[in-house]
Amino acid sequence: MIKTFTQDDVIRYVYEETSPEENLLIEDAMMSEPELMTFFLEALELRALMNKIERQPRKSTVQSILNYSKHHPANPPTRLRHS
Repeated sequence: MIKTFTQDDVIRYVYEETSPEENLLIEDAMMSEPELMTFFLEALELRALMNKIERQPRKSTVQSILNYSKHHPANPPTRLRHS
């Protein structure tokens, strides 16, 4: 039986979610299928670009979370904790 590999398999390979045996089969498939190899190279580039993305929440969001935490019933004011 000949296994046909898909783009999903290549993505799993890029993210190291395949077994060593499956790696060999996917590598062979990429060597013989130019479209699969092209997809692999594009997926590698996208992964590298995505790893560079840095996101931060807005300051107002952080402040809202801190305010909620400060006034949450499970977090009584300091003066009540030491009583």
